Amino acid sequence: MNALLLVLGVGAALLIAYFTYGRWVSRRVFGLREDAPTPAVLHEDGRDYCPTKRGIVFGHHFTSIAGTGPIVGPAIAVIWGWVPAVLWVLFGSIFIGAVHDLGALVVSLRNKGRSIGDIAGDILGPRVRLIFLGVLIMGLWIVLAIFGLVIASVMRLYPGSIFPILLQIPLAVIIGIVVHRQGRSILIPSVVALVVMYLSVIFGNVWPLSVFNEVAAGLPLILWVGGLLVYAYIASVLPVWVLLQPRDYINSLQLISCLGLLVAGLIVAALFGGYGQTVAPESMERLPLEIVAPALNMNPEGAPPMFPILFITIACGAISGFHCLVASGTTSKQVSCERDAQVVGYGSMLTEGFLATLVIAACVAGLGLGLVKAPDRIGGAAYYISLPGGEVELADHVSEDEQAIWVQDNPGWALVLFRPGQRIELTRGIVQMRPRMALPLDDPDSAFNRANTANVHVPSGVQLTGNLAYSKQYESWSAAGSLGSMVGAFVTGAANFIRSLGIPIEIALALMGVFVASFAATTMDTACRLQRYVIQELSRTFLPPAAGRNCAGCGYDLSGLEVGMACPECGSGAPPVDGSLALKSQRAKASSLNPFKWLSTTHGATLFAVVTAAGLASIPAPGQTFSIESAGQGGLILWPLFGATNQILAGLAFLVISAWLIATKRPRWFIVIPTALMIVLPAWALIWQAFVGDVQNPSWLASGRWLLVGTALVTLALEAWLVVEVVARLNRGVDPGDGGARFDGFPDGEECPAC
Repeated sequence: MNALLLVLGVGAALLIAYFTYGRWVSRRVFGLREDAPTPAVLHEDGRDYCPTKRGIVFGHHFTSIAGTGPIVGPAIAVIWGWVPAVLWVLFGSIFIGAVHDLGALVVSLRNKGRSIGDIAGDILGPRVRLIFLGVLIMGLWIVLAIFGLVIASVMRLYPGSIFPILLQIPLAVIIGIVVHRQGRSILIPSVVALVVMYLSVIFGNVWPLSVFNEVAAGLPLILWVGGLLVYAYIASVLPVWVLLQPRDYINSLQLISCLGLLVAGLIVAALFGGYGQTVAPESMERLPLEIVAPALNMNPEGAPPMFPILFITIACGAISGFHCLVASGTTSKQVSCERDAQVVGYGSMLTEGFLATLVIAACVAGLGLGLVKAPDRIGGAAYYISLPGGEVELADHVSEDEQAIWVQDNPGWALVLFRPGQRIELTRGIVQMRPRMALPLDDPDSAFNRANTANVHVPSGVQLTGNLAYSKQYESWSAAGSLGSMVGAFVTGAANFIRSLGIPIEIALALMGVFVASFAATTMDTACRLQRYVIQELSRTFLPPAAGRNCAGCGYDLSGLEVGMACPECGSGAPPVDGSLALKSQRAKASSLNPFKWLSTTHGATLFAVVTAAGLASIPAPGQTFSIESAGQGGLILWPLFGATNQILAGLAFLVISAWLIATKRPRWFIVIPTALMIVLPAWALIWQAFVGDVQNPSWLASGRWLLVGTALVTLALEAWLVVEVVARLNRGVDPGDGGARFDGFPDGEECPAC
């Protein structure tokens, strides 16, 4: 019951926050208006700028920001106890993450839908713009490389998810074309597509789907990663209505249905117990649902210190810098009504916080309903012993404090304690012994060998329940921190909730596998599109200046600014030249040997993003030699950097949002503490990882991981430089004409909605 009360309590708190604090920030601070024209309406081009209904934009935004972030982060952070994880998710999502996401979205809506990095140049100067865009490119590079690995790994772990995930792509394209051309509602076709996907999950073990899934799961990892990057390329250059919007809408329906199943399963398990467990031959009972994790564990084996590592371990679900890229990169180009920003920006983050809470509940309570572990992860010797007579008397060599485990069937194993001399009548003719030392199977006088030695084999795993399940899953930082363990902890715990409803465990596991991989795929191709935007924006800096687009006073490139806007560097006026015409002029004047001419195009920037990510991914994991089997894990080389750099990005985004609030004379007291926290905490964590460490977690410097050390130094230097630039800029004063006070699309003379 405690797990249910925890989830319901957090859900209620998030809902109250949306209608109170979220409404205040949206309307009183940012001044969202129903009649304010948005970039999607003003600059509609049928490819990137597409006015879209609120529900569809919400589906795109949520599935893009969620990915596997709110799953893998909380799934490992509970090693420090469930209370710190829940508190960081609850208060982080309400007061930090949702404000960050909403702020980035609104600032982009008021600046032609441009990215937060490009806008930073308008408000804080060209050097800040270059620093910010450089950090974005590095972060997105890691995301593209690692998410290909994540998706491939999840599908190989859960083969039943492969066909449904692949089936989603053509279904989404068909829906996108039909809806766009015929103007039909997207709801009914998407529900039909979702039902078809779920049918493919249910019948995934039926020929020929079972054969297809198994063959696909056996392909080398590098082939999966390469294929997924090709898919990301295609998806990111297509118009958003062809694949991105319908697929994300299907995934949003999948989210709603899966959340509904999880909550329903949680309620049933809390009230009536988990799925039926065999506690003795021909005796079944429902296991009680309870939180089996400690409330607080300050010193888990092999774990780094909770402060500050917890705050970079749980990113999505509390606060993530990647969200500002989605909000200002793709979402702001689709919002058709400014008031929708509260639902899309603030509401999506709170929904992600609720998802993270369910993940925590699955890991600290759902795992207690059953977790399969291989014998070598449990300790001691373990053997299956089939007896032709269907019964066995435990031999005298099993001591009083040693136990036998009766195994019903995979995956429905259960633990039962037996004593010497006890007779067992087996319904399936299988008994498992797990004494402290190996049974004397080579002893010809052994009672077991006399019964039947031909059918002795090592089992694939045994099922653990209760506190034992949690303690074995989280017995050490290294055991809980691998990709398979993090995803597996949630998938297993969540599947146990669903199984409480009477759904077979095989289907429940496949459903959760589809859920995780679908969200990761959404994040991957959205990241590819965002990388394209950022590369294009940065490349324009290195093209010849367009006619009349350079500031006469300081030479700053004004091609990204609104017609007639003041130069953000020196305050001089910008000549009235349209931005798109200026870009064409820049490309025309550039030499064909200038690589930035090619990188400023849609296909050039996207190809560069995909090829560089593939190059990183193709490298073997640290400590492995290159082979077709080991290739594909290169993203793991830089992955240790991602947690801290992602949160540093959030801090930089907060600086831009704060400067915009100052420029537009809006309240900003509420953002001071979040900004300070996201500047200090991730930098502290990165310094600890790179240069401090401890005995169990040597620093990157001490262990000679020079690439990580060098990248950490560059990242910290860029953060410090940007903070100095921002402080200096703010000390000089941010003129409202420097890009912050423009309300893009408002008629001349329109009253400012804030003041």
